[in-house]
Amino acid sequence: MTAVRQAVQDAANALPDDLGKRLGEAVQLTGADREQVTAADHQAIAQHRSWRRLIRPRPHPPPNLSRTGTTEGSSMKSTHTPDTLTLANLAELASFQGRPCLSLYQPTHRRHPDNQQDPLLFRRLVKALETSLQGQHTADTVQTLIQPFEALAQDHGFWNHTLDGLAVLGAPALFRVFLLQKPVAELAVAADSFHTKPLRHGLQSTGRYQVLALSLHKVALYEGNRSVLDAVALAPGVPKTMTDALGSERTEPHSSVSSYGGVGGGHMAMHHGQGGKKDEINSDAERFFRAVDRAVLEHHSKPSGLPLMLAALPEHHHLFHAVSHNPYLMINGLMVDPQGLTQGDLCQRAWDVAAPQQVARQTAWGDAYTAAAAKGLGSENLAQIAHAAVAGRVATLLIEADRQVAGRIDASTGRIDPGELEHPRVDDVLDDLGALVEKMGGQVHVLPDAHMPCRTGAAASFRH
Repeated sequence: MTAVRQAVQDAANALPDDLGKRLGEAVQLTGADREQVTAADHQAIAQHRSWRRLIRPRPHPPPNLSRTGTTEGSSMKSTHTPDTLTLANLAELASFQGRPCLSLYQPTHRRHPDNQQDPLLFRRLVKALETSLQGQHTADTVQTLIQPFEALAQDHGFWNHTLDGLAVLGAPALFRVFLLQKPVAELAVAADSFHTKPLRHGLQSTGRYQVLALSLHKVALYEGNRSVLDAVALAPGVPKTMTDALGSERTEPHSSVSSYGGVGGGHMAMHHGQGGKKDEINSDAERFFRAVDRAVLEHHSKPSGLPLMLAALPEHHHLFHAVSHNPYLMINGLMVDPQGLTQGDLCQRAWDVAAPQQVARQTAWGDAYTAAAAKGLGSENLAQIAHAAVAGRVATLLIEADRQVAGRIDASTGRIDPGELEHPRVDDVLDDLGALVEKMGGQVHVLPDAHMPCRTGAAASFRH
C-alpha cells in the first residue's frame, strides 16, 4: 500500500466542501501515485485533517481589507487580525457615510469540535447578505462587497481562534472583524448604516470590565464578564515588572562604614544602614504603581472605556488607590494575591465583586429615567424619542439589549418609517436611535430586559 493510500485510509475530519471540489486540480503527486488515486480517494483526502501535506491551496486575490495579507511559500493566504473593540472605532462605525453597510453577527465557539460548525453558519449568513443586496445593486457591486466576507470564510486559521461571538462589518472601503466574549444572536443585515447595538452593549460598562492583577513582581491585565476572563496583551508602554518601570532608578540600600577599636588594637568594620528596608520598598512600590497607573489609563482604560478592578494584596490597595488618577478604577477590588489564583478562580471572584456594582449602576440609570419622566423630561414613545434625538435634546437613552424594531429614521425630521430587516435600506430603529444620540453628545446604555424601566425598547431622558 502506498503512502498516499495509507494517508487516505487514515482520513477522519471533514473540511469544507469547496476543498474537495478543488482537489482534482490541486493534488501534487508523482505519476505512479497519481494513477492510484481514485475518485473515492479524492473525497477521503479532502476530509483528511492533514490536507495541507497532500494538496496545495490555490492562491486567491487578496481581499479589500483594513488588514494586510501575508504569504506562505508561493501562495497567498489571507490573514485576518481581529480589530480591537474601542470607543473610537465604534464612533467610526456610527459616523460612517458610505453605503450599503453590511452587518453580520453570529455565536462562535472556542474549542474543537464545536467550532467546526462556525464557518458553515458564517457562509449561510453571508449568503443572506448577498441575497439582500442582489435586488438593489449590480452583480459587480455585490461581488465587491461580499468578497472580503468570502475571504474570511476561507481563512481556516482564523476559525481556529474564535471566542464566543463574532461581528463582521463591511462597506465600500471598510471591513472590520471583532471577536466578542459573549454569544450574540444570528443577524445578517444590509442597510444604510451599521448595526452596532451588540458592539455598544459589549463596550459599555454593564457586565464587562478589566482586571488589573498587580504585585511587586508582575503586572497582568484581563478582560471579561460574568462567564469568562481572558488575558489582554499589555501595550508596549505598560511595564510588566518593577524593573521595566524603574530600571536603574530602583532604590539601593545606603550604608556607611565605621571602625571600632578592639582588643589588641584590632579594628572591626561595622555597616550601618541609613534607611529602613521597608521605606525603600514603599518608595519603589509607589513609583512603580504610579507608572503602571499612568500606562494602563493611557493604553487600555481610555480606549476601552471599561471599569478597572484592582486585584492585589490588601496592603497594596490603599497605596495604589492613593496614587491612581484613573477615573475608571472601581472603588471595590479583589484583595488577594492574583498570582495565587487560577484564571478560572480569578474570573469567579472578580465577578463576585463586580456584580453588586453592576446591578447598582443599572438600577441608578432606571431610577434617573423615572425621575426625569415624572418631571415631563422623559419618554418611552419611539416617535417622540426620534424627534428629540435629531434635535439633540436626548441626554440619556436606555435601549433594550435583545430587542429589534425594524424601520428607518429620517435623519432630518426624525420620522420613523416601518419596514422589514430583510430590506437593504432598513435597520433596527433602536440601534439607529443609539447612534443618533451618541452623535449629538448624549449617553447610551444598553440594558437587559429585566432592568428596563419600560416595555417599548427605549427610554429617553431629555435635556430640556
